[in-house]
Amino acid sequence: MTGPDTTDLEAMRRQLGRPMRGVAAVGHRCPCSLPDVVTTEPRLPDGTPFPTTYYLTCPRAASRIGTLEGSGLMKEMQARLGEDEELATAYRAAHEAYLADRAALGDVPEIDGVSAGGMPDRVKCLHVLAGHALVAGPGVNPLGDEVLALLGDWWSEGPCVDPPGEPEDVGGTDG
Repeated sequence: MTGPDTTDLEAMRRQLGRPMRGVAAVGHRCPCSLPDVVTTEPRLPDGTPFPTTYYLTCPRAASRIGTLEGSGLMKEMQARLGEDEELATAYRAAHEAYLADRAALGDVPEIDGVSAGGMPDRVKCLHVLAGHALVAGPGVNPLGDEVLALLGDWWSEGPCVDPPGEPEDVGGTDG
């Protein structure tokens, strides 16, 4: 993980359409070099507990994941968790890894034992699972790894937003 600089923060603002809060570091970079996952502090600057340690910022990846969520993939994954002990054990280990990563950033008693994305027993948000898989690397979050495999090369069309330092496309018209 690398700490964010002003260029990273501006890229994230462009990706989300708003400034990020509680940024601890760039958790992962897309092959286009822009941040695609931010690591957030477990407590936001206003004092709010924030359990989502790994927040996906790339709008292109987020859109594709939204399509996967709409396809019923979460229900299918949830059913598999109830049937496949090996998968359930690996998913619980992903939950524990997530908690350990967050604990390294700080202690927030209000969210002790709570990870994100539905872990360890449910599948609630594929965006969180994919973000965790990108930061942790292959083999840590099995369902996050599956989501990433289904996304394809979301970066292949180039950066999701104009890189900072270039004019921002505001969607104007010619004429």
